Amino acid sequence: MIKKLAARIRQYRKQTVATPLLMVGEVAMEALIPMIMAWLVDRGIEQGNLSSTLLYGVLLLGTAFLSLFFGTCSGRMAAVASSGFARNLRHDMYYAIQDFSFSNIDKFSTSSIITRLTTDVTNVQNAFQMILRMAVRAPLTLIFSMIMALSINARISMVFVVALPFLALGIYFIMSRTHPIFRRVFKTYDKLNNVVQENLRGIRVVKSFVREDYEVDKFNSISSSIYKDFVHAEKNIAFMSPMMMTCIFTVTLIISWLGAKAVVASGNNPALGMTTGQLMSLITYVIQILSSLMMVSMVFMMIIMSRASAQRIVEILDETPDIVSPENGVTTIPDGSVDFDHVHFSYASRSERDTLSDIDLHIPSGAVVGILGGTGSGKTSLVQLIPRLYDVASGSVRVGGRDVREYDLTALRDSVAMVLQKNELFSGTIKENLRWGNEHATDEEIVEACKLAQADSFIQDFPERYDAHIEQGGANVSGGQKQRLCIARALLKKPKILILDDSTSAVDTRTDALIRAGFRSYIPDTTKIIIAQRVSSVMDADLIVVLDNGAIADAGTHEELLSRSPIYRDVYESQTKGDEDHE
Repeated sequence: MIKKLAARIRQYRKQTVATPLLMVGEVAMEALIPMIMAWLVDRGIEQGNLSSTLLYGVLLLGTAFLSLFFGTCSGRMAAVASSGFARNLRHDMYYAIQDFSFSNIDKFSTSSIITRLTTDVTNVQNAFQMILRMAVRAPLTLIFSMIMALSINARISMVFVVALPFLALGIYFIMSRTHPIFRRVFKTYDKLNNVVQENLRGIRVVKSFVREDYEVDKFNSISSSIYKDFVHAEKNIAFMSPMMMTCIFTVTLIISWLGAKAVVASGNNPALGMTTGQLMSLITYVIQILSSLMMVSMVFMMIIMSRASAQRIVEILDETPDIVSPENGVTTIPDGSVDFDHVHFSYASRSERDTLSDIDLHIPSGAVVGILGGTGSGKTSLVQLIPRLYDVASGSVRVGGRDVREYDLTALRDSVAMVLQKNELFSGTIKENLRWGNEHATDEEIVEACKLAQADSFIQDFPERYDAHIEQGGANVSGGQKQRLCIARALLKKPKILILDDSTSAVDTRTDALIRAGFRSYIPDTTKIIIAQRVSSVMDADLIVVLDNGAIADAGTHEELLSRSPIYRDVYESQTKGDEDHE
């Protein structure tokens, strides 16, 4: 895990190496300051030697300035290195996610991916910065201060040795109790993001059914869970500070008592005693040593918090996409013919029941194919296999006579345009949204595609027309307008296969008929697969496929299915009965 994360430092290696080196200089200067202060007191102030006082005073100021300089440079380098490290992590995670198949994304969930890209990366960034500074500073301070303290009075300095085991046991106890809590907290963050995302995306449904109180209670429940876990963890961590301070004050008190006796004894035997300046510097080293231990404990706590986050980040980086382009994949799709050869498919690898079972279907290039079926019959699952959004469990899907797994993914998906059941527009102008289908499309091509999709009429009503701004998700256009813009975007792609997944459900039947008529004249060689709930949307298709429980119940023309398919006949009669009664 550490090796994988360290590889993301990349162009910030210089800052990463420079930070601890500068920190060595800062700690060395800080270790010298108490010794210089002792010389200043013993050789200057107590002896009334003005020249020595000035000399050691200037030396003290110079050492303090160097310490400040090294510390400032180290802090700046650490900030650059940690921010760059976080940038690289987000970059690599984002681009790794772009290669994920739908099944990979289903494995993590959207809310979890967002948490990993934000909260988890921030935790690892903070830990990395603390490791560069504190994890270097604390041990060096401990070593340098211990050496200086032993050089002053080795016997009194042994008091530290007695205190260290107690501190180590206390830190280990707190770490072992806190780490599982933080792991649980970050998983709860995923749930919180999911609740917020679900509420915001379904805000119209929530308000329509007056379920605001229910959503608030659901949010409060998750939020309270995070609050309780953090309080529990912080209660454990809270023991750290009093434990450290108790140790510092106890050791300081003992050393002050032993040091005072040594200062008094120095009057009778200077070789066995201590000077006032030495006692003062020894107490300073005591504080530095024990403070460095507190820094070590803080580093450990940050590592504990970030360890769970680091594991979650590495899971994203280690995830292998289920669907990848083959080496030397075919880049030319000859035509838009589609063949399903005894296809079986399920979303879960160990599912007891297939989502699609034994699908055997031939669609010639340029044909218009309608797909009907009840909710959960597998209509969307079927068409998602064509551009390899998912792979079959068994059997094969062929486009242009070749198995889709033989094609280069980019080439295959460039030849297939899908207007999804859930339409998505992005913030930007109408032109910018339409050019997702073809970034090099001219204004004339955009207008032509919009006229074919029956979108030009309402676009002309905007003051800015094709430069009108679309809010994120198409919030400022109606459902029918959004569908027509998405159809126009797909047409600009000039695909060999066009898939409309219930993408005219929000438009009236007249507009739906105009769109289908335009398809026949404008893109006659493109294979058109139309998933619909309305029989009127597919009754003039060359082939109508009726799905039931993931299998093909029947297939044929409108007249053929009326005569022999009970499912199709029931749907047709239920949708046309009102018109007949009205007549």
